[in-house]
Amino acid sequence: MKIVPRNYFLDDVFDDFMGPEKPHHNPMKCDVYEKDGKYNIEVDIPGYNKDEVKVEAKDGYLTVSAEKKIEKNEEKEDKKYFYHERRYGKVERSFYIGDMDTDKISAKMENGILKIDIPKVEENNSKKLIEIE
Repeated sequence: MKIVPRNYFLDDVFDDFMGPEKPHHNPMKCDVYEKDGKYNIEVDIPGYNKDEVKVEAKDGYLTVSAEKKIEKNEEKEDKKYFYHERRYGKVERSFYIGDMDTDKISAKMENGILKIDIPKVEENNSKKLIEIE
C-alpha cells in the first residue's frame, strides 16, 4: 500500500522558484509514514483552531480541510494595513489510502499539527475464477 497525495507531487520542487504566492500553493505541509501497523499522517495547520479543521474519509481518499472565516467585527473596523499576510479562506489536501476501516481512524490536533492514525487493512489478494454461463 502506498499513500499518495493528490495533485501536489511537484509543489515542494517549485516552492523556492515560484514563491509562496503561486496559485496552486498548498500551505498544508505534511509527513506521511508507516509505524506500528498504522499509516500516520502529520499535517502542519498553523493558525487554525480544532473546530476549523475537518477530516473526511470517502471512496478511498482521506481529505483534510481547514477554513478560516473573516470575523464580522474585523470587516467593520476601520484599519489601515501596512502589511497584511494572514489569509482567510479554505485549504484542502487529499491522500489516496485505498481500503480503510473508517471506524478505527483517529485524529488529534496539538500546537498546529494534526496527527492522523490509519490502521492498515489486510489486502484481499485472493483470486476467484468467475464461471461464465
